[in-house]
Amino acid sequence: MQAALEVTARYCSRELDQYGRCVAAKPESWQRDCHHLKMSIARCTSSQCPPGSPIIRQIRQACAEPFEAFEECLRQNEASAGRCAEQVRRFLQCAERVPPPPPPRRPAAAQTQPLPAS
Repeated sequence: MQAALEVTARYCSRELDQYGRCVAAKPESWQRDCHHLKMSIARCTSSQCPPGSPIIRQIRQACAEPFEAFEECLRQNEASAGRCAEQVRRFLQCAERVPPPPPPRRPAAAQTQPLPAS
């Protein structure tokens, strides 16, 4: 999960900042009023992170169900997101269990042949 947050923060910091400010400014209606900014983060991570950022793609696939439950809870409890703590906990637990992708393989170093003696 930490890797996904780092990738998102690195490539989508402007979007994260705007969303965070919106949520802080609108505690009663942030789910509705800031939804467009949340979607801008999703668009950014899909398009700006390195080729689909493997860790983000893995978390989206592995944790789709707990994330959808969290989003549904937020929709139902728009004015009191604190009621969704259990759903957040389940999603974060899932995301923490997603193993980071292996590092990209580097081509083997070209082996140099000794020059023939002259």
